[in-house]
Amino acid sequence: MKARTMIDTESIPHSEHAAAVTFSSSLRGRNLIADTDVNPAEIAVLLDTAETLKRYRTEHEPHAWLAGKTLGLIFQHPSTRTRTAFQAGMEQLGGQAIFLGVDDLQLKRGETIGDTAAIFSRYVNGIAVRAERIEDLYELAAGATVPVFNGLTSSNHPIEALSDLFTLRERFGSLGNLRFAYLGDGNNVCNSLMLACAAVGIDFAYAGPDDYRPAVTVMETARSLAAASGSELIFTDDAFAAVDGANAVYTDVHESMGEQVNPGKLMALAPFRVTRNVMAAARPEAVFMHCLPLHRGQEVESEVADGPQSIIFDQAENRLHVHKAVLLQALHDERHDLAAGAADGQTES
Repeated sequence: MKARTMIDTESIPHSEHAAAVTFSSSLRGRNLIADTDVNPAEIAVLLDTAETLKRYRTEHEPHAWLAGKTLGLIFQHPSTRTRTAFQAGMEQLGGQAIFLGVDDLQLKRGETIGDTAAIFSRYVNGIAVRAERIEDLYELAAGATVPVFNGLTSSNHPIEALSDLFTLRERFGSLGNLRFAYLGDGNNVCNSLMLACAAVGIDFAYAGPDDYRPAVTVMETARSLAAASGSELIFTDDAFAAVDGANAVYTDVHESMGEQVNPGKLMALAPFRVTRNVMAAARPEAVFMHCLPLHRGQEVESEVADGPQSIIFDQAENRLHVHKAVLLQALHDERHDLAAGAADGQTES
């Protein structure tokens, strides 16, 4: 039998689908490391792309734009949602993914991050990294010749925040006139959510103890973004004041990944647990959100986490669609820009 040399037509998207996705020439080939790496117009493109890709998956429509491409995954910490979203997402887009834990690499024997990045770039089309230090991620990106994606650092978690914006837009129809309340530890997830909300014009209220507020530099950046978007930032030590009028109430674990158990921290954060009384102080249609994994009874009551206002599993699912959107926009070929008329409509950055 003669060997087949062409891609099976069932494995590529129908021609009319190209017009349904805005292939952004400004996002193609780009890293996503810092929350500010994408501007509000580019965020809108990513959310629109995620919406289209979610519809394709729901309707079992093929969308294998990244056929023949490979994503490398380098993870220093365990992961459920981020790793699965990257790996399954890449494969649903027609490509493949290779996962390597830190113990699988020569980094543990002294090979430099720069050398690792240079070698990886010869094998794959993009690299997703979960690292403790964001500085290591920047070092890897400096040595790479392919796009690098942030899969979480101790400083930020940008694709999580983009996914949560997508979930909010899906739930409320738009991001306009929303108020978002975050209670608890001003950690990496809080940093990214604050910056994302400020960038797109969502009012953001943080409630937590002074010792565990977000980093001052991040708050200053958020204030600058909020001034440009017209949104409001509030920092308080009163959980009920923060959730007053909120459309969404969000929290995260009180013990971040890799941290030693700190009884003093747990005691300081205990008053900011999301309870039924806290949710009752928000708007009647308010939703409860959490990036997961969660500790029922610690940062949130079980009755809230598993109650009718909780959309935590919608959030988790939407990680897949937004990760796919990021991968598609960064790794698509230039020919897709031409086929779609390069209709991105945002500022080059």
